[in-house]
Amino acid sequence: MVEDNKAPCPMTEAFDPRSHRLAAARAFDDLTLGERFALPSRTMTDALFAAFQLASGDNHPIHYDREYCRDRGHPDLLAHGMQVLIQTAAGAGLFPHVIGDALVGFLEVSGRMLKPVHAGDTLYPMLEIVDLKPQRTTGVVTMRASVHNQRGELVLEGSHTYLLRRTKAAA
Repeated sequence: MVEDNKAPCPMTEAFDPRSHRLAAARAFDDLTLGERFALPSRTMTDALFAAFQLASGDNHPIHYDREYCRDRGHPDLLAHGMQVLIQTAAGAGLFPHVIGDALVGFLEVSGRMLKPVHAGDTLYPMLEIVDLKPQRTTGVVTMRASVHNQRGELVLEGSHTYLLRRTKAAA
């Protein structure tokens, strides 16, 4: 006789979408200086240049006319600085999943373009916590934003600032 195994099957248990997370949720007090959040690398393709042109309305030929670029000494299309800065969007990585519901708001972003980025370049963005300012019920997190290219050159540096809830209010 075959014995019937009645162990619970995970596929038949009740599903709660609130428990479906990519990372355990943390609050301001759970973060540490120096913590790093890598973002996926991305090669700057013609399609990305066209999508940025459509979204931004930027129609300067240095971003969309190869002959114009070559006549000015660029080997290919030159990426718009904002197109490089958006590669640091925290939502592309794990940081917003790590902070979960602790996020109150995105306060500030800055960026300095240090070297040109051309079509065909592959970019490697990174966010690193460089400052944690606790307040009574919230805290301000400042992250260094950096982007390197495939040659290891730093092409952009800047910062992001976020307001997060604390795990417990300070006395």
